[in-house]
Amino acid sequence: MPLSEVVAILQDLNEFVVSLDRLGSGQAFETADECTVGKFIADWDVTRRLAHARHVIDVALDAQLSEEENAEIDSLCEQGRFFGMGSADVTSTDRPT
Repeated sequence: MPLSEVVAILQDLNEFVVSLDRLGSGQAFETADECTVGKFIADWDVTRRLAHARHVIDVALDAQLSEEENAEIDSLCEQGRFFGMGSADVTSTDRPT
């Protein structure tokens, strides 16, 4: 994986983590609401940028690991928690650490 791609992904992830933390703090202090979060996600093209990061990492792993190892990673990823799946929705008492 080229270093420039790694750095670009790390920059994107850093922007998202810091910005989402600030948005969360804004919601806690009632200076931001759900619309603000949605606007951030849309305006900053978060979904596409995260999908790109996932793709770059996936391609790099495919090139480095065996088919069995990649299948195991795929299986583990499918076991993740996904918002919008009913009881799997993250609540205020069920946040990842």
